[in-house]
Amino acid sequence: MALNNQEIRRFAAIAFILLVFVSAFFIIRPLFLSIVGGLLLAYVFFPLHKLILKIFRERNTAALATCILIVVIIFIPFWFLIPLMVQQLFDLFNASQQLDVAGLVERVLPSFSEQIKRDLTSAIINFVSKSISSVISLLTTFILDLPIYLLYFAVIIFVFFFSLRDADKLRDYVTGLSPLKRDKEKHLAHQFREITSSIIFGYVIVGLIQGIATGIGLLIFGVPKALLLTVFALFASIIPMVGPALVWLPSSIYLLSVGKVSAGIAFMIYGAIFISTIDNFIRPYLISRRTNIPPVIVLIGMIGGLLVFGFLGLIIGPLILAYLLTLLEAYKNKTLAEMFTSD
Repeated sequence: MALNNQEIRRFAAIAFILLVFVSAFFIIRPLFLSIVGGLLLAYVFFPLHKLILKIFRERNTAALATCILIVVIIFIPFWFLIPLMVQQLFDLFNASQQLDVAGLVERVLPSFSEQIKRDLTSAIINFVSKSISSVISLLTTFILDLPIYLLYFAVIIFVFFFSLRDADKLRDYVTGLSPLKRDKEKHLAHQFREITSSIIFGYVIVGLIQGIATGIGLLIFGVPKALLLTVFALFASIIPMVGPALVWLPSSIYLLSVGKVSAGIAFMIYGAIFISTIDNFIRPYLISRRTNIPPVIVLIGMIGGLLVFGFLGLIIGPLILAYLLTLLEAYKNKTLAEMFTSD
């Protein structure tokens, strides 16, 4: 059956639209995480941008000033900290090569059989060697791929700048594309803002503050390799049901074991009373209204997001699962279809 001109044009239009979308997908895919990172930065620092906008009263200047300020505060310190971290990693590698693992196992497990102690010693040596080798391999790969990371960083800053400058236009554009009813759209947008604030401010920002507080304690009480341990504390503090105790408690025990009893006890008190209770005081100020997101959902989202998206997955993963729960709740309450019906 022959196709008429109208049907041919319709198929050609559909094919052209699909070609555009597929091409756009392949273009955006390598930069997807950078774009999301820029949008998340804009969301987090938009209140600061509004304050700067009141000072400069011009959108381009205010957005540029905000970008420069954030780069100086967040990213410039990494330029100085990364070489120190690399040095501490190599020091740790050298120390591990000189570690008397067999003697340590003998002191800790004197009553175990010789075969078990030999197997345990071999396992510990292999684990330490492989762990440090993996970290050094990651550092080498990072250095080799540094030009690509700088390109990603430039995309993040550009997206950050334009998201701040054109925030109103961006919101109106997204609203215009939304298929939702206006009242449902406002309600869902409010829920999404609460979920996003709960995860970003309630877990990530508070976790970073706890990690920094742990780092300050490590420096004050003289724990070696404090910078490296601070980085571990930052990650541990962000992840729910893990927390900074994963770092400050073993560090306190280490101080006690090497004879620094006063410092060990003081660090343990500092960690239990101050570090681990920071979230109870700071989180209510950062989140005006808490959302009931189960910690296990956040944990699964962070781990899965980290495996799929990399570092940004710590934020993107929980957000996706939280949004999914919101949509499933609407489906359970039989209100999902109402969101898309016309007024």
